Amino acid sequence: MITITGTTGFVGKNLLHYLRNFELRPVSRTDLTILNNDLFKNTETIVHLAGKAHDLKRVSDPQEYYQVNFELTQKLYDAFLKSDAKKFIFISSVKAVADSVDGILTEDVTSAPKTDYGKSKLMAEQYIQSQPLPEGKSYYILRPCMIHGPGNKGNLNLLYQFVKKGIPYPLAGFENKRSFLSVENLCFVIKEIVERDDIASGVYQVADDDALSTNDVVDILSASIHKKARLWKISPGLIRFVARLGSSLHLPLTTERLDKLTESYVVSNEKINYAIGKSMPIGSRIGLEITANSFAGKQ
Repeated sequence: MITITGTTGFVGKNLLHYLRNFELRPVSRTDLTILNNDLFKNTETIVHLAGKAHDLKRVSDPQEYYQVNFELTQKLYDAFLKSDAKKFIFISSVKAVADSVDGILTEDVTSAPKTDYGKSKLMAEQYIQSQPLPEGKSYYILRPCMIHGPGNKGNLNLLYQFVKKGIPYPLAGFENKRSFLSVENLCFVIKEIVERDDIASGVYQVADDDALSTNDVVDILSASIHKKARLWKISPGLIRFVARLGSSLHLPLTTERLDKLTESYVVSNEKINYAIGKSMPIGSRIGLEITANSFAGKQ
C-alpha cells in the first residue's frame, strides 16, 4: 500500500490518477494531526506531498511555512522511522537550494535559500538526512522545478491569458532558459521509486530533459489557440530603464519583477535519470503543449 499526503492539491490529484492501479491510502490534514500507528498499517511507501506552497504575493505568515513544511514533515518522518514502511518520498523544491541560478543547478550546489518557503523545505530535508536510517528503509528527497500540467493555475496560466488576449510579449529581447517539469514526469519518477529497490536513498532534482526560453513558451501557448506568437524585441536596456523607474514610482513593472520574468533557471535532472536508467517519458515541448491545450479547452 502507498500512503499519500496532500492528495487534494494539483500534484496529489494527478498522482492518485497515475497510481490508480496501486492500493492507495490518501491522508488528510486531520489524519496528520493524529499520526497514530494505524495510519501506516500495511504501508510499504509514504509519499509526502502536503505542504505550504510558495506565496508569490508575500501575504502569508512566515511561521506557517515552518509549521507545515518543516515541523509536520519532521513528525511524519519520525512516525515513518517507527513504522514498518520501507520508503519515504518527500517532495521538496529546487527553492530549497537557490532562488536564482548562475549556470546549471545540480545537487552539489550549496543550499542558500532566501525565502521562508525555501528555508522551511531545506530544514525538512536536513532533518531527514540527519536521522539514522534503519536497515531496510530508504528515503528520497525530490526537488521539482516549476511543475505544470492540465488543471494547473500557476504562472503559465497567467502567461496564457496574456497571449490569449493578443497582447504582444514585450520582453522577447531578453535571452533566457528555464527548466519546467510536466506533472506526468514527476508522477513517473515517483512510480519508479515505488516499484523498484535499486534506487539509492538521497536527494534528486526533477525536471524535464530540456530547458526552454520564455519566447519558446509564448510560441507554444500561442500555437495552442492557433495564433502566431507576438514577440516584441524591445531593447533590454530600455526595458531595464523603465523597470528602474517603476521601482521608484511603484509601477507594475519593477526591477525585481523584470528579473523574475527574464531570468534563467536551468535545473539538471542528470542524477535522477542516471539512477532510474531512463529519460523522462514526456519531452519539454510536448509537456507544455499538453498544458497549453488544457488551458485552451482541448483536453
